[in-house]
Amino acid sequence: MTTAEIQTPKGIMKVSFFEDDAPVTVENFIALSKKGFYDGLAFHRVIPDFVIQGGCPLSKDMSDPKVGAGGPGYKINCELTGGNQYHDRGVLSMAHAGRNTGGSQFFICHSRNNTKHLDRQHTCFGKVFEGLDVIDKIRQGDKIEKIIIHEE
Repeated sequence: MTTAEIQTPKGIMKVSFFEDDAPVTVENFIALSKKGFYDGLAFHRVIPDFVIQGGCPLSKDMSDPKVGAGGPGYKINCELTGGNQYHDRGVLSMAHAGRNTGGSQFFICHSRNNTKHLDRQHTCFGKVFEGLDVIDKIRQGDKIEKIIIHEE
């Protein structure tokens, strides 16, 4: 089983992946993490009781007016048919600007309260299993220090 540690100034979130339900999305996130793509990027969008969002390469400089519009230079297809396509507290999901336009931006859900409409619209590809309290501590502009992948 492959897991990840998302290291932030507010603490560490440990993530397990939905490898069976979203294999391409998981593989993409792991590959970007191993390359250091996410290191130093900000959580550029934080909406209380909804999501924290990061993964935009333009967020290294939060004053860039295009923050939130960047990606890795390619797009991946949505994977919406698996059994874990349910946006609940701690779920990692691929952000996109329309179906099949995801790439590097992802969000983590605060709760189930305001996320039901995202089910089967955005690819759920993992879940925080340790460090759920960190989600609530993240503020806009907080950085992803590093994402470490553990393959067992």
